[in-house]
Amino acid sequence: MEPIKTLRSTTVVMPSTNIDTDQIIPARYLTVTTKTGLGKALFADLRYAADGTPKPDFVLNRAEAAGSRILVAGHNFGCGSSREHAPWALVDHGFRAVVSTAIADIFKTNALKNGLLPVIVDPATHRWLVEHPGAEVAIDLESTELALPDGRRVAFPIDRFARHCLLNGIDELGYLRGQLPAIERYEAAHGR
Repeated sequence: MEPIKTLRSTTVVMPSTNIDTDQIIPARYLTVTTKTGLGKALFADLRYAADGTPKPDFVLNRAEAAGSRILVAGHNFGCGSSREHAPWALVDHGFRAVVSTAIADIFKTNALKNGLLPVIVDPATHRWLVEHPGAEVAIDLESTELALPDGRRVAFPIDRFARHCLLNGIDELGYLRGQLPAIERYEAAHGR
């Protein structure tokens, strides 16, 4: 997993509220156990016509969305079922952060465990981002601040352990593996 320290990118804006995990990655794509390739299925029912051709008016199909790593989403993003494939698809597409006023708890947990940074901002900041699609912003995970082009900096909350893992590009298992010398010392000292 690629560490996140500072993420600078233009934004892609999808301001609809209550975008659920079935919209993010439809259930028919849940048969795979690998993350690779799921980016093509991201928002599939919104993004493609019935014949599989891209809908030109969908935000991810526009040229200005190419290369953007920050998705600005509407309130209550990622609601619905627990579906680890949802953050997998977002990351495989190239997103590393989702910014919203509220992100569903289960989705947020799955995102943090899979290298996707959920950023919760106040309504005024969110409104500015929605009104300025394609704005270049910076997310500094070390200071836990989002910087807007006008210089404003907005703090966002994040769990300490999740922040540590994202900063170091590790998941929970990677963290535990990093503790192996201490575990082995403990076991040796206690006759195991």
